[in-house]
Amino acid sequence: MDIDRDKPVYVISVVADMLGVPQQTLRIYEKASLIRPRRTSQNTRLYSQSDIEKLQRIIRLHQDLGINLAGIEVILHMRMKMERMQTEFEGFVKFARERIDSDAFTAPDENSTDLVPLSEQGANIMRIIDILTRDESENR
Repeated sequence: MDIDRDKPVYVISVVADMLGVPQQTLRIYEKASLIRPRRTSQNTRLYSQSDIEKLQRIIRLHQDLGINLAGIEVILHMRMKMERMQTEFEGFVKFARERIDSDAFTAPDENSTDLVPLSEQGANIMRIIDILTRDESENR
């Protein structure tokens, strides 16, 4: 059974107990725009599993590492950008590998002087992918 990680089901008291923090701490994080729980028609805050995971990161940064709320906001924003870039990069790598494996790369005409041979094109692209992949794994 798949659980919808984004479905808001937990009220603030349950989340506070789960995380071992006062409810007021969660309200402070919300006021600082670090987290945005959904609201019921009666204005009750509801948190999803994704919200709880984000709150765990926030609590670790704030309480364990002593980072202020403005710093946490920057870190969370950068993390989101990095995740988006990682997804785009993985899409590029997949596209490049599919393109290399496809018939899109054809052998050059014997009389053509401006075309690069297929084996050289593939080798160059694979070198680029290897460099980018290596750089990405070193930055983690």
